[in-house]
Amino acid sequence: MTRIISVSTEAIEQAAAIVRNGGLVGMPTETVYGLAANARDGKAVARIFEAKGRPQFNPLIVHVNDIEAAQEIAYMSEQDLAVAQAFWPGPLTLILRVRGGSGLSDLVSAGLSTVAVRVPSHNTARAFIKACGVPIAAPSANRSGTLSTTTPAHVAQSLGDGVDLILADGVSKVGLESTVFDCTGDKPCVLRPGAVTAEELSEVLGCEVGYDLGNKESGEVRSPGQILRHYAPATPVRLKAVDVEEGEALLTFGSAQFMGMRGSGERAIDALPEGSVAHLSKDGDLYEAAANLFAMLHKLDRPEHKAIAVMDIPDKGVGVAINDRLRRAAEK
Repeated sequence: MTRIISVSTEAIEQAAAIVRNGGLVGMPTETVYGLAANARDGKAVARIFEAKGRPQFNPLIVHVNDIEAAQEIAYMSEQDLAVAQAFWPGPLTLILRVRGGSGLSDLVSAGLSTVAVRVPSHNTARAFIKACGVPIAAPSANRSGTLSTTTPAHVAQSLGDGVDLILADGVSKVGLESTVFDCTGDKPCVLRPGAVTAEELSEVLGCEVGYDLGNKESGEVRSPGQILRHYAPATPVRLKAVDVEEGEALLTFGSAQFMGMRGSGERAIDALPEGSVAHLSKDGDLYEAAANLFAMLHKLDRPEHKAIAVMDIPDKGVGVAINDRLRRAAEK
């Protein structure tokens, strides 16, 4: 059985020793739990792909503790530095040109000339990275294509013995993977939306920042999180639901009083059993919805549900990130 230990100074050092010796650790961050390994140890990084069942063309995010550590493994432009100073530490990943002599395993960048780098704000994550003494490769701690993990129990359920130790420190507060931002091309763009929005990045840079969420036809992957079907529960997901079918669960946003059961006059929240309804945010708060997204999908992902009906989410601000995850979850 996978060991889960509560955070302490001793636990952090124990987890760091596992990473230094080529092992895998479930690592808490403010976004989601990560599956951590030494980014300079090719065998350890290969274990990440094996544990997750992750395609090796899908790059990983490298976690470091500050801008200086990022510059040791990658080149940062003036634009990169500007957004890093504005949003690091925090839920923002930058696509950077790999620096020669970085020592990073080639598996981390999946053969690209760039690497995804983040400085997390979570205190335990930062203490853990410091104790490891190496850059940490850490994608989300779940089987590839399934729901991301926001609690230690989610990690254990998804990865089982594939992880050597889970460092437990409560629920991830942001609840969505980091925004991935790329300044290496002709125009700065968001490759994966998250809590840091394109509008906020535009304000820092003084120019328009758009979105490039992947090429459906070519299947090209430039960033973590761009695989078409991703973040998916076993139960099918039905988006923009205006009613609920018999046998479906309901994921609400805002008021659900007008959501009815198809073919009857009953309100869905009255007709459905308690375990078949979950709320992203009863008040329509997008940040609360983001924090609850994966936990609520986990709650409704049960064999007795033929599908999960999801109410419409406004496609603005962090709602762009929520809808991105939901669209990928709903992809056949």
